[in-house]
Amino acid sequence: MNIKPWIQAARLRTLPLSVSGIIVGSAYAYYQGFSDWRIVVLALLTTLGLQVLSNYANDYGDGVKGTDANRIGEKRLVAAGIITAEQMKMAVIITSILTFIIALLLIYVAFGKENFALSLIFILLGIGSIGAAIKYTVGKSAYGYSGFGDLFVFIFFGLVSVIGSNFLFTKELDGLLFLPAFAIGCLSVAVLNLNNMRDIENDKIAGKNTLVVKLGSENAKIYHYGLIISALLLLILFGNQLLFSLPQYCFALVFIILFNHLKMVNKNKIPRELDSELKKVALSTFLISLLLAVSLVILS
Repeated sequence: MNIKPWIQAARLRTLPLSVSGIIVGSAYAYYQGFSDWRIVVLALLTTLGLQVLSNYANDYGDGVKGTDANRIGEKRLVAAGIITAEQMKMAVIITSILTFIIALLLIYVAFGKENFALSLIFILLGIGSIGAAIKYTVGKSAYGYSGFGDLFVFIFFGLVSVIGSNFLFTKELDGLLFLPAFAIGCLSVAVLNLNNMRDIENDKIAGKNTLVVKLGSENAKIYHYGLIISALLLLILFGNQLLFSLPQYCFALVFIILFNHLKMVNKNKIPRELDSELKKVALSTFLISLLLAVSLVILS
């Protein structure tokens, strides 16, 4: 079996973005006085499993619908005929099972036997996350084809990832953590928005009614500016609330990169040229999460 196509289908460049929320939530827990390397490792593995699952399901769903026939950017393996639809469907099933098993281990380590109610809530959340990863493009009611992808990305990459991972340590909610959770959520949605801006013409033809298709290119740019600027303002506010100025100085380079990115988006006339901007926003989000984590560890 040639493993290279499966690695390609997993889309490794999307993985740093997927773990950003876990890094922030775990680092904030450390700042609060909680630490458990087992929770960190299992949470990262669960998130990576969900991201790979989402990428496999996306490759399968768009492939069988014909959406990727004229795709710009990374090649999709089902549409290219390198992996069959049946093979990818089986990969989705296997990845779902493995991810769910890891999630169960995570829940057991975090809550043990004495917190059955919390365990049940997180088991349902895990099932919901797996379902959301699959239903983005798979099936007749795929929400990615109805413009709801942005909402789900914001919820799962922002709120669930940051707040959920922190709760595994602390067993309580901290209102201040919603600031970076919203920020990571906005930046994650910005990556999806860029992807959809790049693919707008192909999506129109395929009947994939993303939010970008509904808004139109120019309004999608305004929406994009709002996502990026909101995220940066939320991060600055978070730093100020913690009564330290380190994030503002640490984030200076990232802020410059993102503002230059906005200038590129503003000038863009050819959608396919936005493909290179995806990496900038995704890696900037990952770098922000690392900078936040280091700042919180130093402060603790």
